[in-house]
Amino acid sequence: MEANPLILITDDSQMNREILKEILENRYSIIEASSGEEAIDIIESRKDEISLVLLDIIMEGIDGFGVLEKLKKERLTEYIPVIMISYENTLPAIKKAFDLGASDYINRPFDAGIVLKRVKNTLDLFSKQKRLIQMVSSEFYKRQKSNFLMISILSNIVEFRNGESGLHVLHVRFLTELFLKFIAKKAPQYNLTDDDIEEIAMASSLHDAGKIAIPDNILNKPGKLTDDEFRIMQTHSMLGADLISEVGSYKNDKLVQFCYEICRHHHERFDGRGYPDGLKGDEIPISAQAVSIADVYDALTSERCYKKAFTHEKAVEMILAGECGVFNPLLLECLKENESYIKTQMTSGFEEKEISRLSIENILDKIDNF
Repeated sequence: MEANPLILITDDSQMNREILKEILENRYSIIEASSGEEAIDIIESRKDEISLVLLDIIMEGIDGFGVLEKLKKERLTEYIPVIMISYENTLPAIKKAFDLGASDYINRPFDAGIVLKRVKNTLDLFSKQKRLIQMVSSEFYKRQKSNFLMISILSNIVEFRNGESGLHVLHVRFLTELFLKFIAKKAPQYNLTDDDIEEIAMASSLHDAGKIAIPDNILNKPGKLTDDEFRIMQTHSMLGADLISEVGSYKNDKLVQFCYEICRHHHERFDGRGYPDGLKGDEIPISAQAVSIADVYDALTSERCYKKAFTHEKAVEMILAGECGVFNPLLLECLKENESYIKTQMTSGFEEKEISRLSIENILDKIDNF
């Protein structure tokens, strides 16, 4: 029988620890720490056992932020989720917690049902992330045999997390390959081989892998994101890159490097106004450039929780007009020259759909978020 997940409750108030223990002990195994120093010692000695940390902010000695900073520095927050629990309810405190790697933030006084639900959601999320890391490290190297299996798995992950059609992964892969073949013919300076194109197209399946760590209430929000929510959403590119970097001895493999480039840089823009690094022009890897325009095209022509689908013609018009960011002129040339072919392949069976009541500006804002 599988053991219950082990949760470390860290709080210098025994009464607060007892309250949380009473809420959780019927479903989880519990250990306690009465200080930040004790929590760090326990986590470092039992990091392979602990499934989650509940961490108070205000404590004598090393406070919750100090503990979180230490865990982030040692990259332990990548493997052990941390939920901050505090009476502090200001945006700066919440932002600082997320910046230091917290997975969630619960304010006191809290409801027992909410605590249970958010603990479960966080554990489920990290369990999926661990499985995805295992898939990345093991399945990548069965390339010809398991390419379609990988795409199917990733499509299901996308569907589970944010309700997109699993076809999004396939569409982005198809378009990425098309754009790169065009680039290879038109711009030999990029030194793209057939093997490179095949591997980049496969790696494109992981472009949004970091979304697995974005909270549901942000990922599936139908309306416009707040500034704070947008900043959290933007972290998915770095989260995905960090996930890819954890494939151990394979991290220097070319395919893994393509995956890293794509995860981290597919929201960069040719004019330097993208994220997370503000790269400009060909500072952006060509792999990420191709995935970027493919991703935007499919986002425009697909129905999402915040909009209905644009027609192929409207999507192309918006991209070429610069309404969705600035792209490599070679990629725009490819889009124009292959417009009919792309429409045939991508919009078969699509019916004319009415654009939602959201304004163009709001829709574009959301697309940039995603």
